[in-house]
Amino acid sequence: MRHLGIDYGTKKVGLALSDEAGTMGFPHAVIPAAEAGGYVLDLIKAQGVARVVMGESRDYAGAANPVAGPARAFAEYIERHAGVPVVFEPEFLTTAEARRAPAKEGKTRAEKPRADVDASAAALILTSYLTKHRHG
Repeated sequence: MRHLGIDYGTKKVGLALSDEAGTMGFPHAVIPAAEAGGYVLDLIKAQGVARVVMGESRDYAGAANPVAGPARAFAEYIERHAGVPVVFEPEFLTTAEARRAPAKEGKTRAEKPRADVDASAAALILTSYLTKHRHG
């Protein structure tokens, strides 16, 4: 079963897709938030996505941060229009972790494009969820 991972931001949305077996997430794309609705619905259909895993955005104290409301609204939009369930996975510091990952050959971490970071963060969120639910 294929899954879609989403690192939702108010300006950009990072996307990741799992392998067919649903064991690991891989960076897919970063798109402007304003274009995310249609793009995600098309991607779900084209890739046969059965579940969406969205990062649950919280602050350092564990409370919902300003992105949490729009992210929940986006999740409801996906469920309503794509007919697939959306689950939330904690995303605490996934963007920072994605920035620490090795850059592509020939580039330093400082040169790592923001797009790579957002899609990589989505892959970390997705892989975290898949790892926790592999046997359940």
